[in-house]
Amino acid sequence: MTNPRIRWAVGAVALMSLSLSACGSGFDDTGEADDQASVGPASIKVLIASSGDAETKAVKDASNAWAGKSGNKATVTQAQDITQQLGQGFASNNPPDVFYVDAKFFATYASTGSLEPYGDSFPAKDDFYPALRQAFTYDGKFYCAPKDFSTLALQINTTAWSKAGLTDADYPTTWEELAAVAKKLTTGKQVGLALGDTRDRIGAFMVQAGGWVTNKDATKVTADSPQNLEALKFVQSLLADGSVKYPKQLDSGWPGEAFGKQKAAMTIEGNWIAGAMKNDYPDVKYTTVPLPAGPKGKGTLAFTQCWGIAAKSKNKAAALDFVKAMTAKDNQLTFAQTLGVMPSLQSAEADYIAKSPQDKAYIDGAAYAQAPVNVAKIDQVLTDFDTGLQGLPKADPAQILARLQKNAQAVVGD
Repeated sequence: MTNPRIRWAVGAVALMSLSLSACGSGFDDTGEADDQASVGPASIKVLIASSGDAETKAVKDASNAWAGKSGNKATVTQAQDITQQLGQGFASNNPPDVFYVDAKFFATYASTGSLEPYGDSFPAKDDFYPALRQAFTYDGKFYCAPKDFSTLALQINTTAWSKAGLTDADYPTTWEELAAVAKKLTTGKQVGLALGDTRDRIGAFMVQAGGWVTNKDATKVTADSPQNLEALKFVQSLLADGSVKYPKQLDSGWPGEAFGKQKAAMTIEGNWIAGAMKNDYPDVKYTTVPLPAGPKGKGTLAFTQCWGIAAKSKNKAAALDFVKAMTAKDNQLTFAQTLGVMPSLQSAEADYIAKSPQDKAYIDGAAYAQAPVNVAKIDQVLTDFDTGLQGLPKADPAQILARLQKNAQAVVGD
């Protein structure tokens, strides 16, 4: 399971449909969109992939406040299938003016000419965390403002921790310490650590080893490296000795469920787990600490979305003004408290920690977080990589990485 807060699954077929529809809908023509926002009030359409009623209400409330101040109007729609709806909008040259864009699929949207690259002229550009700016940079251009983010950290069941004779001084800070406490916490009824079986969790170990799927600007595939091999071999060793298990081995849909049901004493999840624990497992006491450092230091993964503006929008000035309002510090702090996300502005960090001290481990991770692979049309390759990771501990990590290297290189090119 990826971030449970984000309820829009984009498959390879859907992405291909988006690509094809964009190619056939005039994105390469020389006609410029008619920007009507500079003359009189504008009415913009906003499409969001909402996690539920609370998020929809929060965005609508903020939109109404913006409309009241600006004199413009914003119609916010909760998408049923944002990929399909955006694809139809782009194909008909009538996309929403503003919409959510997930970092995992940003490069595909940017590569088809669907997005207005407004980021480099955005007033708060330098206030966004560097990892988030990188997540929404394509072909050297910073396209869109990150709306919020989440990172991974280590959740520990404090009751199980104490029962095993462990104290605060034993919180793991290295791979070796993680392996040791995972083994000590493993009993007949409880595994030491529940770990997600995809690159969205295992990838954190790759970062801690100094590796990743591509180089920083996503121009070169770096999957088949000694660093990534070291990471996968470490995870494989934990799975092999039984101190770490995937959710399906614990009859759970995602690691948070195994943790909540106390089938695992630890898990590695994002700050969205707080809502699940509060709602579904309120009696489970736990604490959150940073992920242990690997051979090359600290590392975690960032999950983020941006406010995309359609290249074909006829109301770009109003759309940009809307995004400025949505990413303003006060609004971001409000969204953070309502939705369990973290502000994308560095200037909001102190206020956020003051209100949510339990999330310090997550927001500290922004300094060393790796955003999703920023390559267009690579989703199918990464899904295949996930399949390989799910084969651990029996699969050969070297073969998994060699296959990823070959497949990713075919997409990225030399």
